[in-house]
Amino acid sequence: MKKVYSRIEAIAGNVITVRAENVRYGELAVVRSAQRTSLAEVIRLAEERVSLQVFAGCRGVSTGDQVRFLGHPMQVSFSDDLLGRIFDGSGRPRDKGPELGEHMIDIGGPAVNPAQRIIPRNMIRTNIPMIDLFNSLVESQKLPVFSVSGEPYNPLLARIALQAEVDLIILGGMGLKYDDYLFFRDALEQGGALNRTVFFVHTASDPTVECLLVPDIALAVAEGFALRGKKVLVLLSDMTNFADALKEIAITMEQVPSNRGYPGDLYSQLAARYEKAVDFQGAGSITILGVTTMPGDDVTHPVPDNTGYITEGQFYMRNGRIEPFGSLSRLKQLVNKKTRPDHRALMDGMITLYAAYKESLEKKAMGFQMNEWDRKLLKYGARFEQEMMDLSVNVPLERALDNGWRLLADCFSPEETRLRSELIRQYWPAREEGQPAPSRSGGTD
Repeated sequence: MKKVYSRIEAIAGNVITVRAENVRYGELAVVRSAQRTSLAEVIRLAEERVSLQVFAGCRGVSTGDQVRFLGHPMQVSFSDDLLGRIFDGSGRPRDKGPELGEHMIDIGGPAVNPAQRIIPRNMIRTNIPMIDLFNSLVESQKLPVFSVSGEPYNPLLARIALQAEVDLIILGGMGLKYDDYLFFRDALEQGGALNRTVFFVHTASDPTVECLLVPDIALAVAEGFALRGKKVLVLLSDMTNFADALKEIAITMEQVPSNRGYPGDLYSQLAARYEKAVDFQGAGSITILGVTTMPGDDVTHPVPDNTGYITEGQFYMRNGRIEPFGSLSRLKQLVNKKTRPDHRALMDGMITLYAAYKESLEKKAMGFQMNEWDRKLLKYGARFEQEMMDLSVNVPLERALDNGWRLLADCFSPEETRLRSELIRQYWPAREEGQPAPSRSGGTD
């Protein structure tokens, strides 16, 4: 039976310090004061001096309050009863539903041994052309969405949650504005996806420590369902808020700061979460897609910089679109060859022409003379952005491929695309009678 300690030696911010024995890092404790009872988590051990982060904050806590250690780390209930429910960062119901206290499992456990993992091999379809066609999301992959504040990355995650071909969605919100929380809830409910979703949300007004718990709780639940054979997609927003919470606690603990004040173990903290992405042998899988906002659109900021070394590519979101340049799914080649024979070639050809369009657009902006080829590229680029990059486009992969061929045929002659002759013979769309073919390039104004 755990001892009860009735003397708190120090209170700093939301952190208290007591002297205790036989306590583990990450262990839970109950702090009981005259006004309330709060949970706390061990965040630092220095011989017998134990520092704990109080979930509800230290307001009202005094040095004479009782601290009782529970002997186990943070736990969350795991069962099918979680589906369709919304919880806060410490696992308490936020949807006015009943509390769940059965089948408790620990959070924050180790990742699966890399030697025991299956090589990713299955595509997760989203009906978003900039993902499915150009940077396919692969089952058990870990990918961040690099963006800036104000971009519609939460609507993007909500759309993926509604359309992704997976069994379950685990949604983890960190530092969300209340409006964003309501948006996610309403979008999932109206789209009919709430019954296959578990939502853990930490809002900006909630205790900081709960922000740190959201990824661990979400991934622990995801792991439980994956071991039962489910394909689980974990959506996290926003991992920069998670890193800022780490930074806040590190400052409170007077740790020596690293780059821009973040703790020196930032890489390890991020990797411990992202590395939970896995495809289990004979069971299900966990795929992680997490938003990382870049302060000042600076990709060298410590959070996106460290994230890039951990994950298998990234999606760049700017101007309300997923940008083709900079976005990368390093595992897409494992699944592109299994979709349609023209997938890889069409993807490469369209991006090459879009890069040429960007050069022609720059020439036009500088006042250079436009030739016929430039005009074709300008037409193609404008339509590519409208018909492929616009996130309102909602089509399955096969239709997106057909639309790509149709777009090329409307702007270029077959030889101008530089695609293989056998693919052109098989997929080049037949031109309707009376419709003119694109003229060959070469002339100048």
